[in-house]
Amino acid sequence: MRVRIRVGGVVQGVGFRPFVYRVAKGRGLKGFVRNTGDAGVEIVAEGEPEGIEGLLSALRNGPPPMSKIESLSVEEIPAGCGLEDFSILGSDERRESPGSIIPPDISICDECLAELRDPGNRRFDYFFITCTNCGPRFTIIERPPYDRVNTAMNEFGLCESCANEYSDPLDRRFHAQTIACAACGPAVALYDRNGSKVGGGDPIRAAGKLLEGGAIIAIKGIGGYHMAISALRSDAIARARRFKHRRQKPFAIMARDLETVKTFALVNEAEESLLTSYSRPIVLLKKRDDFYLSELISPGLHNIGVMLPYTGLHFMLFDGVGEPAFVMTSANFPGEPIVKDDGEAFERLREVVDYFLIHNRAILHRCDDSVVRVNGTAPVFIRRSRGFVPLPITLSHGFGHHSIGIGAEANVSSCVLKGNLAYPSQYIGDVESPDSIKFLRSATEHLLMLTGAEPRAIGCDLHPSFHTTALAERFGGELGIEVVRVQHHHAHLLGLMEESGLEEAIGIVCDGYGYGLDGQAWGGEVFYCDGERIERVGHLQEHPLPGGDLAARYPIRVVVGALLGRGDVEEWFLERAWRLPHGPREAEAIISQARRGTIKTTSLGRMLDAIAVLLDICWERTYEGEPAMKLEAAASKGRDVLGLEPELEGGVLKTDILLEEVFRQRNRFRKEDLARSSEEYLARGLAELACGEAGARGVKFIGFTGGVAYNEHITRAIGERVEGEGYILSLPKLIPPGDNGTSIGQAIFASRSLEKRWKLA
Repeated sequence: MRVRIRVGGVVQGVGFRPFVYRVAKGRGLKGFVRNTGDAGVEIVAEGEPEGIEGLLSALRNGPPPMSKIESLSVEEIPAGCGLEDFSILGSDERRESPGSIIPPDISICDECLAELRDPGNRRFDYFFITCTNCGPRFTIIERPPYDRVNTAMNEFGLCESCANEYSDPLDRRFHAQTIACAACGPAVALYDRNGSKVGGGDPIRAAGKLLEGGAIIAIKGIGGYHMAISALRSDAIARARRFKHRRQKPFAIMARDLETVKTFALVNEAEESLLTSYSRPIVLLKKRDDFYLSELISPGLHNIGVMLPYTGLHFMLFDGVGEPAFVMTSANFPGEPIVKDDGEAFERLREVVDYFLIHNRAILHRCDDSVVRVNGTAPVFIRRSRGFVPLPITLSHGFGHHSIGIGAEANVSSCVLKGNLAYPSQYIGDVESPDSIKFLRSATEHLLMLTGAEPRAIGCDLHPSFHTTALAERFGGELGIEVVRVQHHHAHLLGLMEESGLEEAIGIVCDGYGYGLDGQAWGGEVFYCDGERIERVGHLQEHPLPGGDLAARYPIRVVVGALLGRGDVEEWFLERAWRLPHGPREAEAIISQARRGTIKTTSLGRMLDAIAVLLDICWERTYEGEPAMKLEAAASKGRDVLGLEPELEGGVLKTDILLEEVFRQRNRFRKEDLARSSEEYLARGLAELACGEAGARGVKFIGFTGGVAYNEHITRAIGERVEGEGYILSLPKLIPPGDNGTSIGQAIFASRSLEKRWKLA
């Protein structure tokens, strides 16, 4: 018999064709296997029925470890002449396999690492060693099918030895598109800031020595440039902070190995699994009490972002130096994308870095590092990017209309929705500049090309002034598709419900800001959603927000808005007017704004910021989430000393009583204890609001999402109260609960809007 098998999913760039070849040859089959233009695989196999069945069984039960089969169809076709053996054919440009996508960038495998370290191996010390099972994919491909000619490796011809390995079915590099060696592949060189090559020996190990001596080096990776610095040299880190205008924002580090990580951070089983996975994300870890790296890496925080080496170059950087870790922060400026091109790197970074470590393979697509944290035992994505993109997230429903979600304004990723698969783009970041908007658009267009999606709607935020809203209007007009505006917190909730398979839920959605249906600043919300309507059923108490966005940067404004006229708050505030950029004059203006009335907010993020000010923990937000993150760090060392019972009034959690109590008790208790007490009150109060609505409506599931869902203590406290009342708590798993995941909910809302109109309240 002869059959045609079509396989869709992650089946290109993962050793799938060599796997099929070996299985088919082992079962005496004739035919061929080839890639298709939609990132799928086509197999034609002829032989005895048991041989065909053996091939299908291998596909279903034992495919290559990096592959993921989303669809598999089998069609019996007439047998004929012409099949004399089984072979791997050149690719077919057809696009017929639904759900197919190329794999993400994969860290170096153990076998390649062993060869890198083996003096007897011909790839000894070759910094870009890869095989069929590892190496870059997403960042180097121009278009499917995943063949060398369609990648950045096309300009590097194979030497005779590499060509022989590529053609040998028994070799691990059989049809490995990134195959290379020192004789024929990319090369690396070290330059000073003036562009002069630094000679003498191994450039990578020379860079490691320079880092140990306090130099700052721009290192070209697989998805962009990093700025590397010794994790022990506070002087060098401070120099980099001045240049990047990041006075307090935490830097990620790359540690030598897992054993070294455990000398300065606490690592549980789930965190260890993430650190050593092929995705190699940055993992947020709690600092040990005897933390010995520079405190300037993550000032005022109880955790630190750590990743392990994921290329041969990274491993070699640690050779011959005593450094436990290097700061490895993305080389970009606030609101701008990560630098990826060599000319741009020299032009923009030479004022801060001392040297450049550069390879000569092009980065076709920027891709920043992913960031994950473990709350309890469950991983939570903060930033889903390298190592995961463009893998899809499987949703609980199939959608008849393809759509796009373009994201909000901070921590942006876009999303393409096709069937029941959501394809988030790589991390774009904050879209504050023309370059970042251009990056967002090009990343979305690339994702549309890779997926073959034909969108009919594009979802964007409800805020009329967001740059992403303007982009959606332009992009949608050019594509001739409907533009659908989606309330920020609705998008968060829909993503969570679709990922969790919930038809009906009460959703707690908390973050710093989202433009509300009433034009106010939402951010501490409770919703009811049944798939057809979304109803706001509860929220935090409204407080004035003097100065609007300025209150997010200087949260003392939030305190004044909430407590002005109570006790001696005004006197306390005026005594601290020096904390404001314009001193007493600005303080008087803030008081006037608060008395006059202004935009109001229900934001839990702003409430946490205000408490951080009252406890003298953080007075100015210099990066997204800073006051709340530092408050969490303090709360992690405290206990609940207030024992306040949540006060609910008509679906509103009163927060003025919490702020008054913290203000009154601020000199009586430790700030750590008052921080813990505040988080406890807010978590319990929101949980009680949600449980009350769930009980009244007969709803079983309660979800919690939004940026505040990164807070481990608040998440746990909500879970304890919800589950203690007999309800089931649903949390995000693969979708980031913060704004990096908003685009998925936007795409869902947009697709459903083509089928029906939502009822919103």
